[in-house]
Amino acid sequence: MEKLEWLRRFSETCGVSGFEGRMKALLQERLAAYGDVSYDKLGSVIFTKKAEEADAPKIMLASHMDEIGFMVKYITKEGFLRFTCLGGWWEQVMLSQRVIVHGSKGDIVGVIGSKPPHILPPEERTKVVQKKDMYIDIGANSADEARELGVFEGCPVTPDVKVAAMGDGKTLVGKAWDNRIGCAVMADVMDNVLADGSPNTVYGVGTVQEEVGLRGAQTSANLLNPDIAFVLDTCVAGGTPGVADDVAPAVIGKGVAITIFDASMIPNTALRDFALATAKEIGVPTQISISEGGGTDGGRIHLSGCGVLTLTFSIPTRYIHSHQSVIHLDDYLGAVKLITAMVEKLDKAKYQELLAK
Repeated sequence: MEKLEWLRRFSETCGVSGFEGRMKALLQERLAAYGDVSYDKLGSVIFTKKAEEADAPKIMLASHMDEIGFMVKYITKEGFLRFTCLGGWWEQVMLSQRVIVHGSKGDIVGVIGSKPPHILPPEERTKVVQKKDMYIDIGANSADEARELGVFEGCPVTPDVKVAAMGDGKTLVGKAWDNRIGCAVMADVMDNVLADGSPNTVYGVGTVQEEVGLRGAQTSANLLNPDIAFVLDTCVAGGTPGVADDVAPAVIGKGVAITIFDASMIPNTALRDFALATAKEIGVPTQISISEGGGTDGGRIHLSGCGVLTLTFSIPTRYIHSHQSVIHLDDYLGAVKLITAMVEKLDKAKYQELLAK
């Protein structure tokens, strides 16, 4: 129940790219046992467990804190809000959705407005409404009234969604699982590292601005200069109508997904094989993920310095990059178990062995 409550808080906390402050504060509450907390200059937060030996491997657990959302760019004279997207949105999942506008005087509920079908001519009913033609209705009657409510150009806007358990009790629907579930995995692994010990220096990193260009991954990796990086994120889940197995082979509830390729990185193959062998040894089910059209923080981290051995673990997620997304608890718990075991095994000798392959 405690884990479920943290998952709920992680999902429902608002923090779009560039505005991750609330999520950063929540991570600091969650990992309060770590006295060694630092930041890069872009805003990523770093929790450090130091090794006793100075030359021990340095392992980075990277999970981005930001979610996709919007930013107010213009207030019409009638009080409606024009916006720009922060992250990758698809128009068909946007209309008529509730949002929260985070104004200077507090949060305001809004809705992404749309024309009702009753007044649409036949030729418009089959067309997708473009993002540029959408607006947010906050119940204001003029630009002055909107400003009085605390709205300004540059306001962040997030989806307004509460977490709920679905039919089997282990399937959860909510917003921002991309990548709040990765943050939950990172936090749990860091708890295990602190409790059980590790021969390595381990950094738990909540990165910023992943959804707009993997930015915090670059600055935090430059700061830490890690030897090994595990990126904790989500992937598109298959197993739903119309989604081919060769496009999205991982499905929810069947195990954590190990990425074999994405558009930003070919993962370190020795580290990949080590992950698969460890998973088999400890009885954790795994799946394969491949993404020909997207990347993760690993795309920047593995190119940091003279190179970083990097592997991405993903929680399969249905309806990714929409207001409502769906995950399974078993995948999350399996990811925590597998990554904890790998961190504990990665001593100096194992690191040198991986490096030589």
